[in-house]
Amino acid sequence: MTDKPQSHQLSAQDAQFVYMQTPDNLTHVMAIYICDPSSAPGGKVRFKDIIEHMRGRLKASPMFKRKLYRLPLDIDHPYWVEDGHFDLEAHISHSRLPEPGDWRQFCIQVARHHSKPLDMNRPLWDMYVVEGLDNIEGIAKGSYAILMRIHHATIDGTSGAHFFASISDIDSKGTPAIPLPEKETELAPLPDPAEILSRALNATVASPVKLTQALLKLTPAILKNAQKNITSGREGGEGKVPDTRFNGPVSPHKMFEAVTFNLDDLKAIRLKVDGATINDVVLAICSGALRKYLSKHKELPTESLVAVAPINARSRTGEEANPGTNITAMTVKIWSDIADPLECLEAIRDTTRETKAAKSGLSARIMTDITKHIPGATMSGVARILNSERFAQKVSNLFVSNIPGPQVQLYMNGAKLTHQYGLGPLGNGMGLFIATPSYNGAISFGIISDRKIMPDIEFFRECVQTAFAELLDAKPVVGKGKTKAKALPAKKAAQPGDGSVMYRRVSKTPRKAQPNKVK
Repeated sequence: MTDKPQSHQLSAQDAQFVYMQTPDNLTHVMAIYICDPSSAPGGKVRFKDIIEHMRGRLKASPMFKRKLYRLPLDIDHPYWVEDGHFDLEAHISHSRLPEPGDWRQFCIQVARHHSKPLDMNRPLWDMYVVEGLDNIEGIAKGSYAILMRIHHATIDGTSGAHFFASISDIDSKGTPAIPLPEKETELAPLPDPAEILSRALNATVASPVKLTQALLKLTPAILKNAQKNITSGREGGEGKVPDTRFNGPVSPHKMFEAVTFNLDDLKAIRLKVDGATINDVVLAICSGALRKYLSKHKELPTESLVAVAPINARSRTGEEANPGTNITAMTVKIWSDIADPLECLEAIRDTTRETKAAKSGLSARIMTDITKHIPGATMSGVARILNSERFAQKVSNLFVSNIPGPQVQLYMNGAKLTHQYGLGPLGNGMGLFIATPSYNGAISFGIISDRKIMPDIEFFRECVQTAFAELLDAKPVVGKGKTKAKALPAKKAAQPGDGSVMYRRVSKTPRKAQPNKVK
């Protein structure tokens, strides 16, 4: 054994996100953290304090200082190399919201930053500090937001949650939430050109054999999926993907909105349908919201909409600390053709349970497994073709990412983290992404779309709130061996245009007040 640093070549899955990126379809993710500095020493956090905090956490992840090295003509997947010109301050910037500094201005600022490409010639991350949030109801005076962008080739949802925990603290005194390594992870220099060429040739020669083996392994799953779609019923997993406004080309101009719910309320909804999960409830809320939104525009298809949902593929505890992506995905009907909220949740439960048990029936998962064995040059060319407006594939109608986060209070620079949101990439043929990270007893729905596809994104946020309220207030009725739903009139979720991102149910039974009702 040797302690000599090893060179790191991107996996096929990581490389896909590099090849798929276009000027209109960027493949980075972004997390938003709103911090209240009142708990910090002196009740204030300066911009230079944030820089120095990040300087002390550089060894938390090797992604901070490594950049891509792409081979000519993409003859093989890129390598990670140390950035010899790394400058921390070049990755951290700040600004202030324009007047009036309200929730709408904040959403516009977030969307504009998310629409900008990362510099692919530097380490693939940046941090943007936004001040001037004092006119957003429910956010403490003096609070600031941290917008953290990271390329998807570097990180996925699970490793991203672990990454943020590694730069956070468990108290206002600066105790790291996750113990830091003793030293930074080092990357070896690039292999010499002869070795790089040899690896590329070996990968190209071996790929047909590995691809054939993968196809033979997946053939039973493909056949079973085809048979299931022919006889699609409630248990059908994928079925036909209807045509919606979300399946058109995507422009560079993104839109953002968000709403946050109490996680205990989603747990209460889950208990109304035996065997349902939090993820099922998330899908049911999305289903109800889309049904309301598309009905308003007279665009609701008769068939159910189909969502892509990622699945963490890490098999062992501790793998979440590894950078890079390690996910597969499932495509699932969200039963938007069912009006009854609990009956819709029951149908989603049946579908996701069957899909996960079979570990098949998923075109997204099958493609993930197959692409591991496609040469870099071929994958790069195919990715550019499939991600173009002309050849965009209608795999689903939307992407829903539910990533469980830490359920404890976190801090940074002594400032208390009060709110958390997530944003994911869009693509031609998939113009709606709903990210639902949970944190410290709350779960947020971050809505990302295109300006032309969803110009009234505030109305869709209201649809999400209403769908949640209907599920929360629905009374299950047991009959004929299965759970049916009896929906009560929905509580008023929010005034139109008030920008509420924290909904708390109005109840006759006194409940402990939930802080940070953001509007």
